[in-house]
Amino acid sequence: MHPGVIGGIVGGALGIAGGALGTYFSIKNTKSLRERAFMIKVSVVGWIAILVFLGLMFSLPVPYRFFLWIPYGILLPLAIVTGNRKLQKIRQEESQNKSMQATPNSEPDG
Repeated sequence: MHPGVIGGIVGGALGIAGGALGTYFSIKNTKSLRERAFMIKVSVVGWIAILVFLGLMFSLPVPYRFFLWIPYGILLPLAIVTGNRKLQKIRQEESQNKSMQATPNSEPDG
């Protein structure tokens, strides 16, 4: 077998394993059900987007497949930043809800 083919297979397998491991720990390390639901949704959308990207990379002819890197290079960082902000917002809302529940409702004496 050609070394390039072996490298492609091993590299692809390691990439998929790394993505699966990252997805697992991203979901596992959530602190609330709302965070977990958000991370599952983001993970599913991310995996579908990557699979579509790879499918197009393999199916488009040579001059056109290179243009796929333009939206990928813009949308991937944008999605990461947006997802992190949304996750931070969820965490802030959850911590506010917990602090409001932990503080008993004090009524003024009157």
